[in-house]
Amino acid sequence: MATTKIDASMLAKMFLAGANALEAKKEWINELNVFPVPDGDTGTNMSLTIMSAAKEVSELPEDATLEMLSKAISSGSLRGARGNSGVILSQLIRGFTKVIKTESELDVTILTNATQKAVETAYKAVMQPKEGTILTVAKGAGDKAIELITETEDIEVFMGQVIEHCEYVLSKTPDMLPVLKEAGVVDSGGQGLVEILKGAYDALLGKDVDYKLASADEEKKEEATVKYAYNTAFDIIVSNVFNAKNEQDYKIFLESIGDNSSCESNGNIVSVKVSTNDPGLVLQKAMTYGALDNINIKNVKANSANTEETECGKCAEENKEAAPSEEKTEKKEEKPVFTEPAKPMGFISVSVGEGMDAIFKGLGVDYIISGGQTMNPSTDDMLVAINNVNAETVFILPNNKNIILAANQAQYLVEDKKVIVIPTKTVAQGITALINFMPDDSPEDNEAVMNEEIKKVKTGQVTYAVRDTSISGMEIKQGNIMGIGDYDILAVGSIVEDTAMEMLAKMIDDDSELVSVYFGEEVDEDAANDLVAEIEEKYPDVDVECHSGGQPIYYYIISVE
Repeated sequence: MATTKIDASMLAKMFLAGANALEAKKEWINELNVFPVPDGDTGTNMSLTIMSAAKEVSELPEDATLEMLSKAISSGSLRGARGNSGVILSQLIRGFTKVIKTESELDVTILTNATQKAVETAYKAVMQPKEGTILTVAKGAGDKAIELITETEDIEVFMGQVIEHCEYVLSKTPDMLPVLKEAGVVDSGGQGLVEILKGAYDALLGKDVDYKLASADEEKKEEATVKYAYNTAFDIIVSNVFNAKNEQDYKIFLESIGDNSSCESNGNIVSVKVSTNDPGLVLQKAMTYGALDNINIKNVKANSANTEETECGKCAEENKEAAPSEEKTEKKEEKPVFTEPAKPMGFISVSVGEGMDAIFKGLGVDYIISGGQTMNPSTDDMLVAINNVNAETVFILPNNKNIILAANQAQYLVEDKKVIVIPTKTVAQGITALINFMPDDSPEDNEAVMNEEIKKVKTGQVTYAVRDTSISGMEIKQGNIMGIGDYDILAVGSIVEDTAMEMLAKMIDDDSELVSVYFGEEVDEDAANDLVAEIEEKYPDVDVECHSGGQPIYYYIISVE
């Protein structure tokens, strides 16, 4: 018998099933990422985003209406959004719920209209939309829905064919983005969207799917007892004999930076597990024994917010009108009580590493959000930070291109303060923005100056590859050292400092005046000083500065101005 209508109860089950389907596939989706860096990958970010909404849905009463369900889905995803893929997913959800929230039941026509609104909302949230991404797959869903609206009233038939077309569009994403074709993968965000839809479809068909999520009490208990954020597991394929001394030394090392560790050897395969706050350091040490395989890193401290309905304004620079006031709400948390009057302007900066934190605080930052590559802060993290800065105007420095959209989303959720996002893509740009801040100038003048000055900063970052890939004509193997520029990988090698110099050679030109070197927590200060001396010798007309950044994952962050 045809399914021509679905109610709130069924949609809730479909949403939870879709969220769990994505959660189950997130590590596989992470592996589709083209850049082989140890970062906050697409699968992880999308999963954390949708799980934030799923937790709110799971707490609704059984007789919840579509309006109540829409509020929970929209609010949870908007606040829980992490990374560009998570923000785009939250905007797709937001657009979809804006159509369905006034309905009592959904049919093919309403689902088609909601899908159209979802695509429209998501495209507007991105200043420069790219085809061959999650947006393209979502648009494919909208196009197919329009085609089917006059052909069938059966939602099962409708949704099945929409998903089939989404998979076809996804298969074509490598033809739209050469970087995907070179790496031999489809778009990871688009794959994540397909997995959500397939999970929801299974629920609609009545298949045996998992709707259950961890209870709030269980999560609070876990958060209270978890000391280390990342459960890290992987295999070492040892190149030489992994003897008892190697095993003992590595176990001691693991216990020094985490707990619940194990290190079991079986022939030339060593299986490692550890809970730690620095998976990058764990992996880097492991690579001294051999190649890595089956890497699985799970964040167990990712928190979510329990909120009422919150609507986001358009995140794109060209669409800066706020969302209608009746769609906004307050978060369930007490605002801090300040004893001093609000100052005119304050700063929030995303940072990682004690040295970087100290630099930003020394330049006047009021609130540091810990995060970056390995863990992209959520929109809710931004909102908490804004709430804790006692200033009339608050500047946010995301310092990572994958965090800018989340900052923009927070900007439009705040009503009692003016929030300005300076689109800094690296910590070096963030530092430059702060150096050019003038307290006596207006927020608008400062915004203009900082936006202009960060364009003059080139940034290179030296890290290691976590997977094999092919990109920009380079064959990269797991464990290689990479020098990554603002737009591309500039150098690949086996020695950190040599790769840094090769990278720098492609960044510096006749107009360059200053090179700033920030060395990470895994770099010895003497090695950093030797690198600086080599830079000074090779480029005598350029001033060179050296700072201890203390950042994990990245051996060096080097800026050229």
